[in-house]
Amino acid sequence: MSRITYVNGRYVPSREAVVSVEDRGNQFADAVYEACQIKDGAIIDLRRHLDRLDRSLAELRIVSPMSRAAMTHVLREVARRNRVENGYVYWQISRGAAPRDHAFPTGVNPTFTATAKSLDVAAAALRYEKGVPVITLPDNRWERVDIKTVGLLPNALAKQAAREAGAFEAVFVDADGFVTEGSSANVWLVDGEGRLVTRPAERGILRGITRSVLMEVAAAEGVPVVERRFTVAEMKAAREVFLTSAGAILCPVVSVDGETVANGAPGSVAATLRRRFHDIAERTPI
Repeated sequence: MSRITYVNGRYVPSREAVVSVEDRGNQFADAVYEACQIKDGAIIDLRRHLDRLDRSLAELRIVSPMSRAAMTHVLREVARRNRVENGYVYWQISRGAAPRDHAFPTGVNPTFTATAKSLDVAAAALRYEKGVPVITLPDNRWERVDIKTVGLLPNALAKQAAREAGAFEAVFVDADGFVTEGSSANVWLVDGEGRLVTRPAERGILRGITRSVLMEVAAAEGVPVVERRFTVAEMKAAREVFLTSAGAILCPVVSVDGETVANGAPGSVAATLRRRFHDIAERTPI
């Protein structure tokens, strides 16, 4: 079956989906995006993702191309047309197409594209059962990582470095030696007292939607959460380490820079939180 992509009001075969070569998302990374997990025929936490999208658009002064209700319809429809039961839906909004000039153009309409794709559920489950290795790298991104823009070259280079090192993810470390986040995930540890520790989202990381929902899950399970900075050494010495993202939800980490975390296997806190996650996350049927 040919995949279907939504482009500015039309659902077209993905091989025919095009945007202008002068689109500012292409030339300046002047665009924002979101992605939601699709699980068992429902989009997960769509409302929260749309809330964050609104914030990103406002920060870049890009006008939304349509109402939230209309956007919800488009996302459900693109998932339905691609027959995705388990996978993700991705959408991107740029400032639009205009002759190349660094300053914002006037009189242009935003470019809105959306796609949906099925994922290998068995492969994801295997990563969870075994856990994954990560490496650490200096954080070389711009300061406004709180805005979910498509300017992801440092993230892509970090992810490639992880792959070449035989790791699943690269974890960024700031100039003061504290962990920020992964190239495409938030980072957590379980300390010696059984508390969840993650970096505050006010500066240096993206406020992950899965991160926010996981805090609600932790509260329901009576697991304390502490938002503070932590070092690579603390991560290596932790009882558990795991990553969260919309795609993977929660993925245990079993080694950092080649050093085994705890006993080298996924921990009980991660198992509990992952098991309860979809009981609390919001579902929008396709």
